[in-house]
Amino acid sequence: MEILKNRNFTRLFSASLTSQMGTILGNMAFVFYLLDRFSDQPGYATAAELMSALPSVFVFFIVGVVADRFDRAKIAENSDWIRTGLTLFILGALALDLLALVFVLLFLRSAVSKFFVPAQLALVQGILGEKQLMQAAGLNQMVSGVFIVFGMGLGAAAYLYLGIVWAIVIDGISMIASALLIRSCRIPLEVRLPNGRSEWRSLGLKPVMADFTVGMKYILRYRLLLSIMLGYLVFGLINGTLAVIPMFTLKYKLVPDQYEQYMALFAIFLGVGFFLGSIVGSWALQKLKPHLVINAGLLLISLLAVVFAMIADIWTYLIGVTLAGMCIAPVNVALGGWLPQIVDADKMGRVAAWLEPIMMLAHSIALGLVLAFYPQVISLESAYFGLAAITFILFVYYSWSLTKWAPETAAAQKEVEL
Repeated sequence: MEILKNRNFTRLFSASLTSQMGTILGNMAFVFYLLDRFSDQPGYATAAELMSALPSVFVFFIVGVVADRFDRAKIAENSDWIRTGLTLFILGALALDLLALVFVLLFLRSAVSKFFVPAQLALVQGILGEKQLMQAAGLNQMVSGVFIVFGMGLGAAAYLYLGIVWAIVIDGISMIASALLIRSCRIPLEVRLPNGRSEWRSLGLKPVMADFTVGMKYILRYRLLLSIMLGYLVFGLINGTLAVIPMFTLKYKLVPDQYEQYMALFAIFLGVGFFLGSIVGSWALQKLKPHLVINAGLLLISLLAVVFAMIADIWTYLIGVTLAGMCIAPVNVALGGWLPQIVDADKMGRVAAWLEPIMMLAHSIALGLVLAFYPQVISLESAYFGLAAITFILFVYYSWSLTKWAPETAAAQKEVEL
């Protein structure tokens, strides 16, 4: 791949991969720890996921402003260093058995991580050509399958064989490696600071809200961009439900006595699906327009969700998980490669900053609903049927909106103003 000859991209990509893999490993190990310690109270595991998702709601208005006003490379690097320090405090809280403090520290660490993604995405956009952006999205999705396999699988293995403490130590080491990789990059100043230098003292409430409003108005100007952002809201609901429902399916329905081992297999099957799906998606996007790939993937995902509700055999479930990964990956490749093509470089930080909070707000709502209503009110089957309905509604909406507003050629990527 020619894109990998770009040393800056390779290092940024490796930093993102390393950081995410470590975070998934540590978070998954902690969830297994909670499920073991509070076996009859699945709400603790849901609450741990909520601590990772909820911070977006509180910092979303500032992360994009920071990414567009200040040195993007330093923001991404310092995010890793701060999270490393918080990881050390988590280890101390676990040693003292201060579970409430662990939840608070998880919340803070997740809040700091929200500054990483907009800065890293904006850097990648600045160092790649327009034609390479879709390749980068495909590569990101392909390797997402790998770190899902190794992150979740190693999270289960690390907890089972090393214990919660060493799992979190590995998490911290991954963040140190990520920070050092970012520091080794040689990125031009105009990419790191596309809007010129700013002073931190200028980051008052008025300029922050002004920049935040600029990002919002920019999204609202373009119907295609707005339609994609609304889709991310629905993806947040889907992701929030899938963050815990598969684990509950294994523990409370399919393999109650061996759910840790099968959760590792779940990660492997899902990762293989993502890997294969990203290859198929990258190939399909060379032949088809992005909105056609997105719509086909959404329809297949909604059908698979119905099937999941009726499966009673673990191996059938795992095969279905692979197929689901193969359907989800092309959707992510299409969206991830399309977005940088329709967003101006100097606005990318503010637009990217809206993605995660939109998803995580919906993610948090979904987790809150699961925490409040499972298993007293809703069953696992009804959760899957709900996922199918939500995904199908998005498919219907995108079949209309993306088909209508998608640019006909690469030269006409900016959408018509409302």
